[in-house]
Amino acid sequence: MLDLKLIRDNPDLVRAGVRKKHRDVAIVDRVLETDRRRRELIQEVERLRAEQNKVSGEIARLTGDARERRIAEMREVSTRIKSLEPELKRLEEELERAVLELPNLPHDSVPPGKDPRENVPIRHWGTPPAFDFQPLDHLDLGTRLGIIDMERGAKVAGSRFYYLKGGGVLLEQALMRFGLDELMTEGFTPVITPFMVRPEIITGAWGGADLDVQQVYRIEGEDLALIGTSEQSLAGMYKDEALDDGRLPMRLAGISWNFRREAGSYGRDVRGLYRVHQFDKLEMFSVVLPEKSWDEHEYLVSLEERFLQRLGLHHRVVAICGGDISAPSAKTYDVETWMPGRGEFGETQSCSNCTDFQARRLGIRVRRGKGTEYAHTLNGTLVATSRALIAVLENYQQKDGTVRIPQILVPYVNGMTEIAPR
Repeated sequence: MLDLKLIRDNPDLVRAGVRKKHRDVAIVDRVLETDRRRRELIQEVERLRAEQNKVSGEIARLTGDARERRIAEMREVSTRIKSLEPELKRLEEELERAVLELPNLPHDSVPPGKDPRENVPIRHWGTPPAFDFQPLDHLDLGTRLGIIDMERGAKVAGSRFYYLKGGGVLLEQALMRFGLDELMTEGFTPVITPFMVRPEIITGAWGGADLDVQQVYRIEGEDLALIGTSEQSLAGMYKDEALDDGRLPMRLAGISWNFRREAGSYGRDVRGLYRVHQFDKLEMFSVVLPEKSWDEHEYLVSLEERFLQRLGLHHRVVAICGGDISAPSAKTYDVETWMPGRGEFGETQSCSNCTDFQARRLGIRVRRGKGTEYAHTLNGTLVATSRALIAVLENYQQKDGTVRIPQILVPYVNGMTEIAPR
């Protein structure tokens, strides 16, 4: 949530940020107009109440008709105040909702652009594997190996659900445990989060005034929804709390199942595991002092890169443009890994600095000296298992149809060195 004072004092700055994110600039004007009307009404109510207080003292000294006249006037003032209070409440609610619809402002370094085609690659690592055969995509590989079963997943749950079996399960768990070990070495605290949270926790983390029905599964009859990432429940964990500055940076490694409707997705993104409704994820979440958040952002993305490098996977880091960046983020890097089955890079990780946007919405503060201020929060995916599986299966496939296990993962799969058809 943006600071209302910032919107009042720097409306052109806010408009420029909203415009850079390709959002509706009219929301800024709606906030300003609603705030103006609300403040005028507050002034009127305060004037009338001050008049009430002043006249109350006068009435005690009056007698006769003069007293009765003043009492009658104050009844009218009281009636006027009561008539204004519902309108004031309505304007306050309207203002709160309008402010909630505003996205975080993008950092100056965020490249301009309206969609993913205008994201900017900033560095690469490694080279694509060279095959002396026609490589398969992960779905054909997984089906032949008997580790991915989309057909039966669709039979029991609908499209884009799947069964993962045998060596696929061991590989997925190996990726999660290897990633967790990497983060624990860096001092992250592992956290298994609730998979269902109140809607205001999700909107507090992801922005907007209402749940995004294109993405979120709502629990019918309950004031709960399924999380799309543990970032949401990790941010909610410190809702309405003031943390001692000595505890920061607070770095958490969130482990959760994640659920997304992905309504409107189409094309090859919905083939296989690339864009599914349910997946396992290891998420980095940091709560830091405001002046430390940009250093923390670079640190988190470096951990994502190091993870892929230790797996030997060719990848690149991409700066996300204004039109593609999410509502809560001030700046986002995507890390894209080479996927032979697609013949191009595919996003496997993302890393965002949300500055104080989430903290304002959720009331996460830090005690400093004699006062408090809003903390800054950041998040970054280390392992999203569905995408990580794609990258490993496709890059480590062999001519005979088997898939070699990356050497770093062999200890995590009981010494198994390859996945072969059963």
